[in-house]
Amino acid sequence: MNRPSSLAAIKFQRQLLSQYHSRTQLTKRVTKPCDVFINHRGIDTKRTIATLMYDYLHRFNLRPFLDNKTMKPGDKLFEKIDGAIQGCKVGVAVFSPNYCKSYFCLHELALFMESKKKVIPIFCDIKPSQLRVPNDGVCTEKELRRFRWAIEEAKHTVGLTFDSSKGNFSDVVTSASEIVINSLIELEAEEHMKLGKSPLY
Repeated sequence: MNRPSSLAAIKFQRQLLSQYHSRTQLTKRVTKPCDVFINHRGIDTKRTIATLMYDYLHRFNLRPFLDNKTMKPGDKLFEKIDGAIQGCKVGVAVFSPNYCKSYFCLHELALFMESKKKVIPIFCDIKPSQLRVPNDGVCTEKELRRFRWAIEEAKHTVGLTFDSSKGNFSDVVTSASEIVINSLIELEAEEHMKLGKSPLY
């Protein structure tokens, strides 16, 4: 749905992002592998929400992390992923029907929650109440407790819901991306206030 203020909002976001980039450029180069980490189940959402969001955020000159777009041959899997999560400011968790069957998805989510990062959930073709970590013998009891705790944290986080049989992918991606951009701007402003610096805008 096109909102009358969408164009003005995008222009305003671009202005704020320009200031955000100028203030954080050196820091990013040294310590931050990405701005936004996109946590998703590849077989469900890689070719839709995950890639569309990566492309959308990339057009704003942000540095999103998406495994098949960001990682290169020879990268150490856990080292690269864990480093990206620890270095980013915002996470997007795209929950889908097969999400909880993936050890990697659950590990990434748990790391987000343990790091107390801001996580924006997108519930795609699944309700929060339907998210359950299966006890299929793949995970240890300690991992099961860790993953189930992370899922419960996500269930109680306000997010977006999307039904792919009725909705338009571009709409949910645009909405989620706007939330990500505004979150980055707010987090950066909070950091500057804590450090006693002039506000970002």
